[in-house]
Amino acid sequence: MTASIQNGADHAPARHPMIHPVIMCGGSGSRLWPVSRRAYPKQFAALFEGGSLFQRTLQRMQGERFAAPWMMTGSPFRFIVAEQADDIGVEPGRIVIEPEGRNTAPAIATAALMLAEDDPDGLMLVLPSDHVLSDVPAFHAAVEHAAEAAATGALVTFGITPTAPETGYGYIEIEGTAADPDEAPARPFIRFVEKPDAARAAEMVASGRYLWNSGMFMFRAGALIAAMETHAPDVLTACRAAIAEGREDLCFYRLGDKGYAQNPNISIDFAVMERVQGSVVPLSCGWNDLGSWATVWSESMPDEDGVATSSGAIALECTDTLLRSDDESIRLVGLGLDGVVAVA
Repeated sequence: MTASIQNGADHAPARHPMIHPVIMCGGSGSRLWPVSRRAYPKQFAALFEGGSLFQRTLQRMQGERFAAPWMMTGSPFRFIVAEQADDIGVEPGRIVIEPEGRNTAPAIATAALMLAEDDPDGLMLVLPSDHVLSDVPAFHAAVEHAAEAAATGALVTFGITPTAPETGYGYIEIEGTAADPDEAPARPFIRFVEKPDAARAAEMVASGRYLWNSGMFMFRAGALIAAMETHAPDVLTACRAAIAEGREDLCFYRLGDKGYAQNPNISIDFAVMERVQGSVVPLSCGWNDLGSWATVWSESMPDEDGVATSSGAIALECTDTLLRSDDESIRLVGLGLDGVVAVA
């Protein structure tokens, strides 16, 4: 819908369709409170050096292979999204405002319907905006594997090679094992598995046949729409109405309230991916969804005593501790702490 996307699609070789990143940045959460809160969720916070998680996501999607990114967000965050993108020199393809959060299926369906108007064969790369990926080249290689499969019409998800029997993630059962070098990079998956208990998680990881569900996807816009016509037509009906009722608002596109409200609250997993014969690309790239302060601590490069501190914090005789001050006026000092997270 923008000149940058249209021009990119026009000049892309036929065998290498453009990849359109669709960044999901409308969620609000409190798992990393007080840094992450309803008015300023974690994707916009500078938890590490190098910008916010949202900005780091955008920076991973630069290059000739990628079209201008689309951002799906809510009205409270629209100016944060625009400002943070501008701060790192990223020109959005679209910033689409959802009237309310209705989970991932409506947001992704809306992006597919709007993108298909310009580039129905373009590949959508759907990404959460609040994840950490430390090995970007490995991620880009996995994206290319996914693109090959998606270009043929496959609906592709990315599965993270487990490093531990985590109970906080959903899993994907695959054919063969993730470590099998003779398997194709993209392979059929058997099923999605809900978050297991500790014993079941240990069994699944030991089998080598399960991957963590990353919440990242790739497919042709037209292929996703066709699948939703079969499995989630009510979502498409509501999204089409919301687009038709929508309007331009400064640099944003504001979806219609009435149409969007008719959407069920449903994830893309439940609406489509669990109902089709899709593909999964195994991925090992230092992935973390930062679902707790413990995971932030592990990604903050703690020292030999297990201590990680921000620039506004000091640790004295502490072990396995995270000290963080996000306010320059607050000096946070830890004395003899063990296994403590303290955030100002």
